[in-house]
Amino acid sequence: MKLTIHRRLLPDFGTTYGPAGEGPFPAVLILHGSEGGLSGWSHRTATLFAAHGFLAYPHAYSVGGNAWNAGAIENVPLDRTVAALHALRRFSACNGKVGLYGVSRGGEQALLVTSLMSKEGLTPLPDAVAAHAPADVICGAFDAKSYRDSGDPGWQAWDLAKRAWTWKGTSEGLLPTTPIEVEAYSGPIMLSHGTKDRVWSSEMTKRLAERLRAAGRDPEVHLYEGQDHLPDSEGENLHNERLLSFFFNHLGRSS
Repeated sequence: MKLTIHRRLLPDFGTTYGPAGEGPFPAVLILHGSEGGLSGWSHRTATLFAAHGFLAYPHAYSVGGNAWNAGAIENVPLDRTVAALHALRRFSACNGKVGLYGVSRGGEQALLVTSLMSKEGLTPLPDAVAAHAPADVICGAFDAKSYRDSGDPGWQAWDLAKRAWTWKGTSEGLLPTTPIEVEAYSGPIMLSHGTKDRVWSSEMTKRLAERLRAAGRDPEVHLYEGQDHLPDSEGENLHNERLLSFFFNHLGRSS
């Protein structure tokens, strides 16, 4: 039996997943959440994209980590994500079209990176951006080593005293609670969120959509009634259908 999904190495970055054959293919860079890059969840998402004709690169941006702790989100250089976008666009298996997709803290980063690139005129920008369950403001650092169940007095979701992101070597312009200026990007955006999310309130996605519309943008917005931060099977299937349709519409299909 022939493989229908092939691994390819993106030099200086890591593993991509894509269809068999020479391509080239439209590409999607995937940003994981606070579970960390070594947890493997973003690779699962990448194979979903690959099975539907995309070249997918799960970008492991979290810091450190091992088999028991998949990495922290602290002082993560966003410039590295920009470099990964550019490298993916130039990759021989890519047709030059690149989308960006992030979930939770990855959704926050996807919107933040895109807004920073847009404000500073850095091109080429992502051809389309999707964020599921994102925050509408910059959040603090997160290290899974310190995570406890919510009933534990040592529990902390993220630390305001520490910075999650850096840009051009500094975090000074990226302080927690700073609104993400997503309206600076004029390209296609898909926002989605479960209405019963117990980690990030869906009100944040509603605020993002309102700001985009006030700026004359037309985001694609999906609020999944009754769904939590991690959707159930029915919710995930619906989300994946809408996600793939969004990127098919804006990146095209394999040649």
